[in-house]
Amino acid sequence: MKLDKLLHNITYTCLQGSTDKEISSVIYDSRKVTSGSLFICIKGAVSDGHRFASMAVEKGAVALVVEDDITVPENVTVIKVENSRYAMACISAEYFGNPANELKVIGITGTKGKTTTTYLVKSILENAGHKCGLIGTIETIIGDKVIKANNTTPESYILQQYFREMADIGCDCVVMEVSSQGLMLDRTAGFMFEIGIFTNIEPDHISPTEHKDFDDYLHCKSLLFRQCRHGIVNIDDKHADYIIGQATCDISTYGFSPDADFRACNTELFTEKGCLGVKYDISGKTEMHVEIDLPGKFSVYNSLTAVAICHYFAISQETIKNALRGAKVKGRIEMVKVSDEFTLMIDYAHNAMALESLLTTLKAYNPKRLVCLFGCGGDRAKERRFSMGEVSGKLADLTVVTSDNPRTEDPMAIIEDILTGLKRTDGKYIEIPDRRKAIEWVIHNGQSGDIIVLAGKGHEDYQEINNVKYPLDERDVIAEVLQGIKQ
Repeated sequence: MKLDKLLHNITYTCLQGSTDKEISSVIYDSRKVTSGSLFICIKGAVSDGHRFASMAVEKGAVALVVEDDITVPENVTVIKVENSRYAMACISAEYFGNPANELKVIGITGTKGKTTTTYLVKSILENAGHKCGLIGTIETIIGDKVIKANNTTPESYILQQYFREMADIGCDCVVMEVSSQGLMLDRTAGFMFEIGIFTNIEPDHISPTEHKDFDDYLHCKSLLFRQCRHGIVNIDDKHADYIIGQATCDISTYGFSPDADFRACNTELFTEKGCLGVKYDISGKTEMHVEIDLPGKFSVYNSLTAVAICHYFAISQETIKNALRGAKVKGRIEMVKVSDEFTLMIDYAHNAMALESLLTTLKAYNPKRLVCLFGCGGDRAKERRFSMGEVSGKLADLTVVTSDNPRTEDPMAIIEDILTGLKRTDGKYIEIPDRRKAIEWVIHNGQSGDIIVLAGKGHEDYQEINNVKYPLDERDVIAEVLQGIKQ
């Protein structure tokens, strides 16, 4: 593809060379440069691509996109832009033939609820006959192809590559999680979302390497609604007015508020054998009754978001109801049937805020005992361990303290930190450092009416110890325990 065609959607200055040049590949990792490449110099948190410009030229790059002035041979074209990340997004879209134009792209942003909602939406759309791709925290799904995720929102080049693959196999839509980092770093630039969704926002991702403060975090979330055709916003969130005020698209709202376009009311929790759920009515732009096998108020929000999206697609109420009732998200309040007597679930809650939200939700079901099994990751802030221990001690009837990903730390030292927080409460606890044995213990010791939570690992299928990842999928562990019981 000609360089000038790749550049036609960006503002640039050609410092040297010609834009009438054939480009064989678009590269932002100098190690992958081959003859005829366009190399884009990206400034990252760890390294600056400008440092590798000469190396890229030596390996065959015929053109460079830069933010800073550099010195390379005169036969190499040098394109200067204000923001090379934004330029990469636009160039990548052009390189792959603007595949987002062939898809209805649904973007979901917010502190909580993104992952669950993406799977709910995908389930409903596919039940209605759409072929839907998915991009998120856990994985990317392209037809039968599943790719484990490195980032919630991939780099723009990878994102456009995924879009191209989806369009080529006949997908007509894609639902994706859109992180604040992805928006801040222009990973989603270069195309329009059909629908953008705001779930909620709470202080998170605020650090020297992420967002400088909450205002910056909120602002980055709002950017989604300047590049979509339709917006759907949780009106119950206290920052909804700011998001709506920043939007350049039409907006629909959802929530429990009487002002919501999609309003939830008459909420009722229910318990079935080995399962927790919630049922409610929707009024406003649609009138329907919904039942889902997912617990709590946040599940109402997640499913209500999915309903609002699918209303836009004119999907029948019957299809929506059936899809919601059978939807399951790996590692997000994922119930695994082990007994008719008690309920067991796997959840990714790996910080105090998420764990408190989860346990508070589950206590509303009035279990005989609420049992919380969790550990904390090594090489991370100790404060997280203290606070998670304290939360579980206050809310759970029994805490089973075990290992998560100890990484390079001593697992027992991490457990001692958790116990420091737990001992600030009167909560009962036991220690079982081996996570497999801990899971086996809670299953064997489950009592009628218990709700048991395996928290922290969620969708992960490994345990990291001393920089080695060992296989550990809690679903497999549960299956092995049940097999042993049958034998």
